[in-house]
Amino acid sequence: MTKFDLVVIGGGPGGYVAAIRASQLGLSTALVEKEQLGGVCLNWGCIPTKALLRTAEIKALTSHAADYGVNVGPVSVDLKAAVDRSRKISAQLAGGIKHLMKKNKITVFEGHAHLKGNSTISITSGASSQDISAPHIILATGASARSLPGIEADGKLIWTARHAMTPEALPKSLLVIGSGAIGIEFASFYRTLGSEVTVVELQTRILPQEDEEISALAQKEFTKQGMTFLLGTSVEKIKKDKDSVTVTLQGKEQTFDRVILAVGIIGNTADLGLEKTKVKVDRGQIVVNEWSQTNEPGVYAIGDVTGAPWLAHKASHEGIICVEKIAGLPHVRPLNTSHIPGCTYSLPQIASIGFTEVQAKAAGHEIKVGRFPYKANGKAMALGETEGLVKTIFDAKTGALLGAHMIGGEVTELIQGFGIAKTLETTEVDLMHTIFPHPTLSEMMHESVLDAYQQAIHF
Repeated sequence: MTKFDLVVIGGGPGGYVAAIRASQLGLSTALVEKEQLGGVCLNWGCIPTKALLRTAEIKALTSHAADYGVNVGPVSVDLKAAVDRSRKISAQLAGGIKHLMKKNKITVFEGHAHLKGNSTISITSGASSQDISAPHIILATGASARSLPGIEADGKLIWTARHAMTPEALPKSLLVIGSGAIGIEFASFYRTLGSEVTVVELQTRILPQEDEEISALAQKEFTKQGMTFLLGTSVEKIKKDKDSVTVTLQGKEQTFDRVILAVGIIGNTADLGLEKTKVKVDRGQIVVNEWSQTNEPGVYAIGDVTGAPWLAHKASHEGIICVEKIAGLPHVRPLNTSHIPGCTYSLPQIASIGFTEVQAKAAGHEIKVGRFPYKANGKAMALGETEGLVKTIFDAKTGALLGAHMIGGEVTELIQGFGIAKTLETTEVDLMHTIFPHPTLSEMMHESVLDAYQQAIHF
């Protein structure tokens, strides 16, 4: 039986990053993956969806090309070409992960891993199996799309996110169940390409994890684009026909060509052999401490399988923290979830970090809030992206940046500026004295800080 210092189960952005860092630190490392290196994120999530959303963005821009003095013919979308492009990008990146495994001398096993106890893992691939062992085992098995009672995805009429990424044809009408980041991104993609899109959400606002003001602005913009929202509404009944789906919403039947289930995810904990360990699973999530340790000595868990926030960058960072703690590095910091930015790559984009206004008040902070609109920024006007807002929240007593919330062009890139600010524990004074280049969208970040203290210059 082959022995390693560390075995990682799962090759997604948490698992493969943990394996690379372990190898860098001199640990003999193996990684077990039963499907594709890169996990859901690279193959069926983060990357291919952004490729598709880029198609939607270009379609939206070319549809308004005349506003920029550019004359083009009628705009149309080759859906197959768009899907093929997204799949090629994923395949290219998956190949890159394989190269990184070889470069870092990580042994990769293809197959399903099962814990046998006593630091032993059984790997099954087809009819063959083998055992390996390690004193440290990291579970990075990710998560799968959650279903609703009586509503099972079939890949034809009812889709999960994976099915929605490889459509054979553009549905004329589409129902998206759930208005979190995944639901809104697909709603935005399909609406921009021309589908009639309805979004149903059990809560009373869309993007319920975002600041209420940002959620309201997002709904206003999406409604202007032609989306329909049914809030505070549940799916009561669903009936599949030959090539359509009849859904009962608020007692009324409506028919759609396709339905996308975007109601969250649940950790992949089944058939891992956890019943032979002290690993605790609570509501589909593995329970861990601040160092990703489970209740079973030598077994750790990172990423989506441990619960929200379900973000690739959170999984990667957890993997590095976990491995560095195992290796005994000094000054390892536990993950601070208030420093994790969240991004929704819709049109318009949404991004945030830290407390919302409601959360800051609930935590007992006296706050100062600054806002700056896109319509007052020169670069935004030049780009033709004048709908949007940058909002910042500070502790009134200490000047600490508690949260930042944005909607508008390129905010998924801008948000990292506030991410650095939070990590460095900067105050409003530090941000006020930071020089932002002109003309840029980032100037709105500066102006929002100034506005929180009644010092905004351009608004």
